[in-house]
Amino acid sequence: MWVLGSCHILKNIHVGPSATRWFSSSNILEATNKKIKTGIMMLNMGGPQSLDQVGDYLLRIMTDRDMIQLPFQSTLGPYIARRRTAEVQKKYGEIGGGSPIYKWTQRQGELLCQKLDNLSPSTAPHKHYIAFRYVSPLTEEAIEEIEKDGVERVVIFSQYPQYSCATTGSSLNAIYSYLSKRNPLPNIKWSVIDRWSSHPLLAKTIADRISTELKQFPLEKQKDVILLFSAHSLPLKAVARGDPYPGEVGATVQLVMQELNFSNPYSLVWQSKVGPLEWLSPYTDDAIKGYVKQGKKNFILVPIAFVNEHIETLHEMDIEYCKDLCHEIGGVENIRRASAPNDHPLFISALADVVTNHLKSDQKVSPKFLLRCPHCTNSRCHASKEWFRQLCAI
Repeated sequence: MWVLGSCHILKNIHVGPSATRWFSSSNILEATNKKIKTGIMMLNMGGPQSLDQVGDYLLRIMTDRDMIQLPFQSTLGPYIARRRTAEVQKKYGEIGGGSPIYKWTQRQGELLCQKLDNLSPSTAPHKHYIAFRYVSPLTEEAIEEIEKDGVERVVIFSQYPQYSCATTGSSLNAIYSYLSKRNPLPNIKWSVIDRWSSHPLLAKTIADRISTELKQFPLEKQKDVILLFSAHSLPLKAVARGDPYPGEVGATVQLVMQELNFSNPYSLVWQSKVGPLEWLSPYTDDAIKGYVKQGKKNFILVPIAFVNEHIETLHEMDIEYCKDLCHEIGGVENIRRASAPNDHPLFISALADVVTNHLKSDQKVSPKFLLRCPHCTNSRCHASKEWFRQLCAI
């Protein structure tokens, strides 16, 4: 427990070094002794596992026009990445020297495939492949491993429950950019799970994480605890273009509160704004300040769009908001942060149910994904969606 005057940080989190990759013995045996029938390609942005990976990680982000649009991006992007590297390395140093996102994704993939082998024996054996957008294992590495294993069918499974052009869209465009320049991989059937924000087991997982934290507050104050559902923000120009992300995040929040019987006051807030553009607000830190001014004293921060722990939960939420901001403004009695889904049994069941239902379905790619935003002017987006339409029809 951290004690900062009147502010108590009641959540203890230990983050050990995450540079070591975890490989399941069952997966290794599966890969070497049996032909993989179904590959699950798990898409996420990834995170540097060591400090020396931070520079390249930032460079890939700052030069990805699906993630961020800058004037003179080929010049300005690398400049910003270089300028920010030391600062970001310091943050990763404060959470153990690297991101645990690989560790958690690996764990989730192992547990998912174990469940799938039992739930869907006709499509077994299953093997997961991690495809990060900005750090190894990158998209092309995952595809090369899939090709080497001779996989019969690949399910491209976004690990962002709520779709955004900047996240899932960028990862799918990376697959398009890599595969469209090569001859189609022979004898592989492809399909896409691009969003799953309203899955009931996802809502139950997050509700259970919240309930666990609520129990740590004094009984007489539990009903007054404000739940701040925090998601990565998005530039307003993307919202105006028609990006579905804000609505899908809001839908997840409503389902979670329904699971909790709307027991507490709650608000949807936004974090991780970058650059001078106007972004979705209220920002998480400003919301905490505003509620404290209104006399509110007890809070739980809830990562509503992150499925595993990473820099935005372990540093931005736990250190910048719960510790530093709380000390700065005073007036907070208790503030806790709900854990990300990680390897919660309900969450693994959610992943397995999403994939199992997809494998049973005749729909290989959703009509919603194939529909561009109403004000989309990105020719690459158009080409990518048409390419996936054809790829998944094979």
